[in-house]
Amino acid sequence: MMENEQLLLLEQLSRQIDPEQVPALVADYHKMITKYNCALREVRTKFEVLNDELSIKSNRNPIHAIHTRIKNPKSIMDKLARKNLPFSLTAVQNELNDVAGIRVICDFVDDIYEIAEMLLKQDDIRLIQCKDYIRNPKPNGYRSYHMIIEIPVFFSDGKELLKVEVQLRTIAMDFWASLEHEMKYKKDLPPEESASISNNLLECATTIAKMDANMQEIKNKIYPR
Repeated sequence: MMENEQLLLLEQLSRQIDPEQVPALVADYHKMITKYNCALREVRTKFEVLNDELSIKSNRNPIHAIHTRIKNPKSIMDKLARKNLPFSLTAVQNELNDVAGIRVICDFVDDIYEIAEMLLKQDDIRLIQCKDYIRNPKPNGYRSYHMIIEIPVFFSDGKELLKVEVQLRTIAMDFWASLEHEMKYKKDLPPEESASISNNLLECATTIAKMDANMQEIKNKIYPR
């Protein structure tokens, strides 16, 4: 854990529990996060193997990029608070599905569904939840394919099942989502301007969806099934 994140965790925990218990809890939290990092490596490797295999079969790499992240302590605590839950490692593991996240950027929409299907066919992967925001975009225009999966990770003292959030997007979807996320946190905008920007972002999302569809048609002509 980065030093500033550990200090943040210490500070916030000291307000919730007996200060004498904080160092031990921080140590256990660090172990838990290490396990989530291991789960991310397992899932990332699976996507990399699929990408390598498909590059031989179809003479192209369907995956453009892979990004991983672990939720920071403040985000974890805030999410538990929204659920009216006190901070505990049990609550983190049982109540939160997105502590570990992996974002897979694909070139085309059909790559997303193909890669997702191949991942779920692997017998050590269990699908917990799936939300298709490509076929059913969010009201603000957000499009992506989300899965919560469970994967076994083997440690020296045994196997643990850990949850990982998987997001699959095209390059265009990721471009839009990254900018929308950045602008969403500009809190100093007047309401009228904020509403106007939201409308513009929705228009951009519609344009991007059309572009993805057109690019898919071109790809199908170049790489017919």
